[in-house]
Amino acid sequence: MLDYIIPYLTRTFAFDPNSPLLFTQFYFWGFFAVVFAIFSLVHSKLLLRNAFLFATSLFFYYKTSGSYVCILIFCVIANFFIGKWIEKAEEKWKKKLLMIIVVIIDLLVLCYYKYSYFFLDALYDFTGIELHVYNFFAAASNAMFNTHSLVDTIILPVGISFFTFQAMSYCIDIYRGKIKAVDNILNFGFYLSFFPQLVAGPIVRADKFVPQLYKPYFLPRRAFGMAVFWILNGLAKKIILSDYLATNFVDRVFDTPLLFTGLENLIALFAYSLQVYADFSGYTDIAIGVALLMGFRLPQNFNSPYKAKSPTEFWRRWHISLSSWWRDYLYIPLGGNRNATVGTFFWMGFLSLVAILLSGSMWVGIALGVFFLYIAIFAYFKPESRKTITTNMNAMATQIVGGWWHGASWNFIIWGGLNGFGQVFNKLWVKRSATVRASIALGFFALSAILYKHYTIPICAITAVWFGVLFVGIYSTIIYHLFCKKELPWLTTAWNVTLTFVFITFTRLFFRAGSNLDPAEANEVAWNTAKNMVHQMGTAWRWDTILPIAWEHINIILVFIAGMLIHWIPKRVKSRYRITFASLPIPGMVAATAFIIFVIYQFMSADSCPFIYFQF
Repeated sequence: MLDYIIPYLTRTFAFDPNSPLLFTQFYFWGFFAVVFAIFSLVHSKLLLRNAFLFATSLFFYYKTSGSYVCILIFCVIANFFIGKWIEKAEEKWKKKLLMIIVVIIDLLVLCYYKYSYFFLDALYDFTGIELHVYNFFAAASNAMFNTHSLVDTIILPVGISFFTFQAMSYCIDIYRGKIKAVDNILNFGFYLSFFPQLVAGPIVRADKFVPQLYKPYFLPRRAFGMAVFWILNGLAKKIILSDYLATNFVDRVFDTPLLFTGLENLIALFAYSLQVYADFSGYTDIAIGVALLMGFRLPQNFNSPYKAKSPTEFWRRWHISLSSWWRDYLYIPLGGNRNATVGTFFWMGFLSLVAILLSGSMWVGIALGVFFLYIAIFAYFKPESRKTITTNMNAMATQIVGGWWHGASWNFIIWGGLNGFGQVFNKLWVKRSATVRASIALGFFALSAILYKHYTIPICAITAVWFGVLFVGIYSTIIYHLFCKKELPWLTTAWNVTLTFVFITFTRLFFRAGSNLDPAEANEVAWNTAKNMVHQMGTAWRWDTILPIAWEHINIILVFIAGMLIHWIPKRVKSRYRITFASLPIPGMVAATAFIIFVIYQFMSADSCPFIYFQF
């Protein structure tokens, strides 16, 4: 008997890097059933409840990241005590100094594990000096525990970006006087490590979550039904949409884009846009549902982002907890919509340097120099424009840093820069008259078409199509208004939503190309993947094969269409069916849950895909 039990317990409690705890695994739900059973016994004793959930969260993180749980424990200890010291300090300069120290500590932890390869690669590019990473944590572990971890490789701990940002916001908010420090390290450890949102967010602000630490467990009947709904909704998004699209099409195309036609690359890119949303929002839905079953409310993290009518609105709807974090702790400190700061000019200079390095051309540097000179002269002679210029510069800087947060490679910086450019361009674009916009679109269409015809540059074919469609849309609006004054708001909304979705989707080319890669090879592989996909979408088209190819992938196309139609369902309709499910009698809810799980099970593949945002 013991020969069976001991190996079973060893497998259950030991860390297996090939089998991390995922919400889509039956093992996780067995784990949660045990946790919830114990929770039901201790929930009335608040400190015991919080201590138990803290220990559970540490075990959960150990099962996803092994000995890297020590990093999480270190962040808990450092931020708890320094947070207390910030609160107790009487002089303003002491508070500020302690706040700076804890932010530096958190950033050093984050940068060491996430950006070591990036900085050493940049050092080699700039100076020719070649250095190699050294894993001090692994070396210390080998010395203390006689292990044999690799010291010449740094593996990114799961979710490190999320819990370090959450820790930083906690201490900064204490410094700003927005919150009081948590009184007990067990309570604080529970806040920082709460397992449903630990490894992929949402980033929970202390002022919203800490008060819940001291509230007794309370779960009304409808809240229970809503928790079950969110869990089922998240599982359906992840397994039926995200995993199905990834395993059956998207991953294959991104791995070898040159083996697929331009249409197939285009379908994969749009399918990935739905996949990443279903994956990340699905995780958030499950996290919200699991937390709600234990009586804790997590913030909304997505608000139908593909309904956005502009890039700026998209980022108000996508990953809301992170977007608001960037706004409050980077964009506003940079100057926001008030003025420019040293940080603004630093990040603008960094962006320019990246553009020059990536292009390898001095002409890019000259063009950027002329552009910034023009902006400076324009701002000098038109003082009323300075606020707009600095606002756009701060928005661009925030998006660039946001892109870099996602990954330590140039492609993520490009992705962030494109999103920043989209926001700035859109703000300037909508202020122009329809005639001016039509003229600009026609000009760019003609330039792109000429360049493609004479030099066969793939990206020019894509931009020619984009600006051609843009011109037709704007020109059609002008013609319509010549004969009819009646507005068509639904058509305007559909047009803006479509343009925003297409733009966001094409920026994702650089996002996906750098995902799931070893930092040591991310730059080269990601750039080649993006370049090859652009090449195929810009050149590899045979019009006589479009229908046969589309029919060959009809299942992927239908799943994509179904997913987008569900996404675009009006908010009031979604609220209605959520409340209907949450209000069902228990037997009806059990029957509905069993049916939904049965449907989800039909789409499960042999190997579960990890959540995309685990890598961040």
